[in-house]
Amino acid sequence: MTDLAGLRATASRALAVRANSAKAGPMAAYMKTDMPFFGVQSPARREVARMLKASYPPEGNDDYRAQIDALWSLPHREEKYLALDLAMAYRRHIVMANLDLYRRLIVEGAWWDFVDEVATGLVGKLLLTNREAMTPILYRWVDDPDMWIRRTALISQVGHKSATDPVMLFDFCVRRAGEKEFFIRKAIGWALREYSKANPEAVRGFLAEHSGQLSGLSLREASKYV
Repeated sequence: MTDLAGLRATASRALAVRANSAKAGPMAAYMKTDMPFFGVQSPARREVARMLKASYPPEGNDDYRAQIDALWSLPHREEKYLALDLAMAYRRHIVMANLDLYRRLIVEGAWWDFVDEVATGLVGKLLLTNREAMTPILYRWVDDPDMWIRRTALISQVGHKSATDPVMLFDFCVRRAGEKEFFIRKAIGWALREYSKANPEAVRGFLAEHSGQLSGLSLREASKYV
């Protein structure tokens, strides 16, 4: 098993070396969070992720989960980003047995920067590789009391292009069309916009049929390319 204390210390030390205090405050302000930042932007953080991947390959699925938990438990936002970076890096471990972990990351993260990574990079990958098992789960998630779980269901097919299930996508958008929550309205528009790159006619037809149900924000986002 991984030396988790060593993993945490290595991650924190590598981020501290790359820290930029002048960027930390603006990054926290942009994310509207009190969680501390090192001020390490994505390219430098990905260097750290690659180093951790090379130095601490998980020995199995339990180790994979323990690594993610170890980094996720650290206080800085970039440390939690590293947890997601590693979760997505080990593709062989993106399996149904870890869906409970991914759901917990969504609920605990409860903000778009965390949630969208999990939704598209982990839950979305599970949908592609386990469609029969994931479809009924996402049909439950789209009606979940937790707004971030609903958002995950809506955007879980972002990036799937021609592999998108349009019946599910359009059904989810209709189910959530009446919500006033910004992040749900934005998610509807994003999901439709992304699918329009693969099938503009289908999205154009959906918007024509349901324009009266969708918010102005959803419509503007969805119609960008159609």
